[in-house]
Amino acid sequence: MAIAREAEPVGSLQEVKEAGLDREDLLGVYRNMLVTRGIEERGHILYKQGKIPGSFYTGRGNEAAAVGVATAMDDVDVGTPLHRDMGVHVTRGVEPWRIFAQYMGRADGPTKGKDGNVHMADSRLGLLAMVSHLPAMLPVAVGCALAFRIREEKRVAVGWFGEGASARGDTHEAMNLAGVRKLPVVFVCDNNQWAYSTPTYLEYATEHVADRAEAYGFEGVVVDGTDVLAVYREARRAIEKARSGGGPTLIECLTLRMEGHAVHDDAFYVPKDMFERWAENDPIERFRNWLREHAELGDEEEDQITSGVKKLLNDALTRAEESPLPDPSTLTDGVFATSEDLDTPHHK
Repeated sequence: MAIAREAEPVGSLQEVKEAGLDREDLLGVYRNMLVTRGIEERGHILYKQGKIPGSFYTGRGNEAAAVGVATAMDDVDVGTPLHRDMGVHVTRGVEPWRIFAQYMGRADGPTKGKDGNVHMADSRLGLLAMVSHLPAMLPVAVGCALAFRIREEKRVAVGWFGEGASARGDTHEAMNLAGVRKLPVVFVCDNNQWAYSTPTYLEYATEHVADRAEAYGFEGVVVDGTDVLAVYREARRAIEKARSGGGPTLIECLTLRMEGHAVHDDAFYVPKDMFERWAENDPIERFRNWLREHAELGDEEEDQITSGVKKLLNDALTRAEESPLPDPSTLTDGVFATSEDLDTPHHK
């Protein structure tokens, strides 16, 4: 039996305005979703050209969930996005050319060529880089929230994880402490229904991952992760609740991973009809149709946005390929933090 609240879809433009978005904001959200997908599509090409070392991971189908949550965050908030959450980096302001540079291990990438091609973040934008053991980032987010509480700062931490990661102890420990202390943190589960090749019915026994939230003493919400406006509304509610002292929320964004776990995985284990059903709710196409119906998006304006995104990404690729490889003599630079390194708005 489901316990978590199941969020309703967003209807009218008036409802969106009440949630804090005007028409220009909506077009910005659409653009960020297009940029997100465009970056990862070009990343596939770079990988096939042999320009990306290691494997390559994408979040196709997860653009609405990532962009929706990031749009709801304030500038002072911090987050720990993972490899399916490229839209968070884009929305927070990471320039696409720097993301391409990261993909190719260049010196101008956010980690200056010193970490995995998707293990990136710009701390100046309130983002903390992921590690491969994905749920390990949740205690980091909770630690940020605890620091905000101790310092009496009106800031919120957002921690992302997948439904597969929810099986690890890091997830339990983070949510337990956050619930006990009523910390200003929002947990976002990207439930893409496959932990590599393991389906959800072999991952957890509850109906929803968000059903677990009640046991930790806070609210769980299930939202359609292909509906960017519903994701934004629920994330905004949860973030402002946390900021005002109301404690954590667990938001489960239900999506489908529309590609394999990584480029080496053809996802043969996912039923074809499942892909077909979810493709009908492609988050970008869904939001595009909503904008046409509710926000008067016309052909000319849409073409301007699309062509602008295409030019942005083409220019970004050119600039990234001009970025140098890192100098081996700088190998240890930035690995160990100094007091000066920590003297930023997000680490004072």
